[in-house]
This record gives sequence, C-alpha cells and structure tokens, in this order.
Amino acid sequence: MNQKPRVLIVDDDVAMARYLAAHLSRRNFEVTVASSEQEALRVFRSFDPVLVLVETTMDGEAGAETLQRLKQIKPSVAIMVLSASKDPELIFRASKLGADDYLSKPVDPKELDVRIGKVLDNQRLHSEVTQLREQVRRQSDFTMLFGTSPKMMEVKMTIEQVADTTATVLIRGESGTGKEVVARMVYAESSRCDKPFVKVNCAAIPHELLESELFGYEAGAFTGANRQKLGKFEQANGGTIFLDEISEMHPALQAKLLHVLQDHEFSRLGGKRDVQVDVRVLAATNKPLERAVEEGVFREDLFYRLNVVTIHIPPLRERREEIPVFLKYFLEKYSEHYGKKPSMFSEYAVSRMMEYAWPGNIRELENMVKRYVIVGNEAQIIRELSTHKPIVTSFGGMTTPPAVTETPVSAVQSSNGAEMEMPSLLEIGKRAAMQAEREAIERVLAQTRWNRRQAAKILKISYKALLNKLKAMEEQTKALSKHEEA
Repeated sequence: MNQKPRVLIVDDDVAMARYLAAHLSRRNFEVTVASSEQEALRVFRSFDPVLVLVETTMDGEAGAETLQRLKQIKPSVAIMVLSASKDPELIFRASKLGADDYLSKPVDPKELDVRIGKVLDNQRLHSEVTQLREQVRRQSDFTMLFGTSPKMMEVKMTIEQVADTTATVLIRGESGTGKEVVARMVYAESSRCDKPFVKVNCAAIPHELLESELFGYEAGAFTGANRQKLGKFEQANGGTIFLDEISEMHPALQAKLLHVLQDHEFSRLGGKRDVQVDVRVLAATNKPLERAVEEGVFREDLFYRLNVVTIHIPPLRERREEIPVFLKYFLEKYSEHYGKKPSMFSEYAVSRMMEYAWPGNIRELENMVKRYVIVGNEAQIIRELSTHKPIVTSFGGMTTPPAVTETPVSAVQSSNGAEMEMPSLLEIGKRAAMQAEREAIERVLAQTRWNRRQAAKILKISYKALLNKLKAMEEQTKALSKHEEA
C-alpha cells in the first residue's frame, strides 16, 4: 500500500503554514497543519508524519518542549526547525534538542526542497542501518536460543517445517522463554520476510483502545478522530502480524479477530465498507487457553482458528544445559553495552545457577546478568539465588522447583574467599519485594522501549512515582555496591 510521505507543519502564522502546505502538496507530500504545541502533539499521534516542520524563535521553553516531546513519542521522526533567527547558539540548541536541520526564514522553496530531500535520505539510511543491526542481533538471538538443547532443536525443526506456509501459528510457553524470538524466526524464514512484521502486545494496550489499534478508524468515528488512521492489520498487509499475550484480548474483540482469520477482511471503527488484507497471524500466550475456553473468557472457535500449528517452548528449568550458553552471551552483550569488563562467573556461582528454578526463565537470567555487569558483585547474585525460592507456575499447572541446596553460612564464600553473612528474615522479605518490583519495572520499561510515561500507565502509578522509584533503584544499586566493596 503506497502512501505519500506525511509532513506536519507547526506554525502559528496561518498564511505561512498554508503557503508551505500548498508547496509541499505539489511535491507529492501529504500535509497537515497545527497552529499550537497542544494541537501539534494531538495531531502527531494520529497523523504519524515522517517529517515535522516546526516554526520557532526558540526564545522560550515552548519550542524546546515541542521538539523534545515529538522525539519522545517517535524518536525516528525527522524534525526541521524554521526560524527568522540566524543566531548560531539557537541553531546549536535546536540540534541538541533533536532537530535534524535548521532553515532560516524567509524560506527559499528550492532550498527547502533540497534540505527536505537530504533529511529524508538520511532518515532512510539510518533506518536501513538500524534494520541491518537488528537483523544481526536477531540472528545472534536465534543462534543462542537453538544452539545446545535437544528440546529447542525440536522447536527449530517445527519452525523450519511451518515457516514458509501461510498457516496460523500459536506459540506457547511461560513468560520469558523467548516466544517473540521464535515468532521472528518464523517470519525471517518465511517468504514474507521482506514484508512488514508488526507486533502488538494485547496485554499492554487497554481493551477499549485495542480495537482501534488493530483495525484503525475513520475520520469522525469518535471525538478526536480528525482523520483516518490505519490499524496494525493494514500496516502488516502482505506481511506478518504477531499478537503477543493473545489470552488477554477482550471477548468482544475476539469475534472481530475471528472474522479477520476466516474472511481476511474487517471494517475500521466508523467505517462503512470492509477492508481486505493478506496477513499471516502469529500469536503467543503464557496461559493455557484450554482453561480460558472452559471458563468462558476465550472463544472456542477462535482458539481452534489460532491453534492450527502449535509451538511449545519449554521453560529454562527443563533445558538447564543452556544456562552456561546464556550466561556467556548476556555477559558479553552487556559488558559491551555498559563498557565494563567484569570477570566470568565462578564455577560455584554457575553451579548455583544450574540448580535455581528460574521462574522468570531467560528474561530473569538476562536481568540477573545485567545487574552483575553493573554492580560487579558475584556474592550478591549468589545470595539472591539462595533466598528466592518461589513456587513456579508451569505452563498448564503448578510445580515446585527443585530446592537449592543450602550450604552452611560458614562454608559459603564469595569468589575472593570472603565469607558471606546470612541476611535476616526481615531483610530477605524486604529484598524479595524490592526485587519483584524492580523486575516488574524493568520488564515494562523494556516493553515500552523506555517510554516512562507509557510504562507508568501500564504499571498504574503516576509518572512522578515511577521517576522516584527509578531514582530509588539507582540509589539502592549504588548502596549495595558500596556495602559489598566494604
């Protein structure tokens, strides 16, 4: 579906905005105009432009906040500042705030065309480089995930058999086992690999917004819907859509999804005609859908439509031979990311990790290695593994993880030979609560790509409260580091 590049013009000078809009429209751009920061932010979310022209003298905080907020909403958007001022300090400030170019007024139409062309070319180049890096990273993830375990080799064989078909695939497994990696591998090995891959987390979007996110809406469909918006299914047309946490989809929306799977068509919110799409659907769940069907919260007919091919990913505790591979991979990854060179885990630490149940699976192990790289204290990691022995919810039932062998305090030593003190029961409980909260925050921040406002909404706390918790987490990490060093 070919579309004209979208440009948003933010200028309170109505005559100038109309002139720029008419000029760019003749250059085959789709243009809309906003006359204030508030209107710009509202329009930006629905219009989704590739380029924003912002008129500002940069003499106050309004222009700066507009630039910053637009970049926070969509970091990849190109922003060109238009200003009557030629002050080098203002140009530097605009660049520092995220502007990709700065053009002085009055605007020369020919120069504007050239500069826009360069900005969009640079944006495309950056996007291509980012995609190549992402492909390399995913290939590393694929190699790591399927390298050593016989069970995962079975999963890989299933992927190879179904990847180049149009069959709907249901990926099942506990949280943190690598369901998205498997979905991306199915996509990468399919004939649709050069078409879009669109991910939707059904649990991260309120159900009253999920329908418009998936299927889009027409102008006037509801208050604030000033123009048509394409949904994720249309964005994925010709390619693949990945519906993560499908079990969290509201029953009222399940019927519409079933209609798409059966007839390959749907109607946008407020739409009067059906839209046809060619989209392959991959879905994932960490809950037993059979039980959800029995409880009446998931449609049986939708379950059978999704369950054409099932790929079950075993939890990490059932493929412990992979733990050393993951440790090495994540240690190298985060050592490079943080610019640190921590020592390898001792044999004793690895043995404790091999005994631990890993209820959070690969994601929990990854976060543990990340903390180790930052703090650099193996003794702290061993204490965490010794004190956290939760009951693990397996996929489809409850199981108790293998007990971690207790070693007398006098015999437990860190890698440098120093004895480790056993914390009090109160300290254990406090630390467990802190750790659970920290992992929940880190997980949501990862899902939202560190969009803290969106994360605060998902966590159901205020933005200020989240900032305070992040600051407290940083201080706790520093305090633990100083305590262990002492």
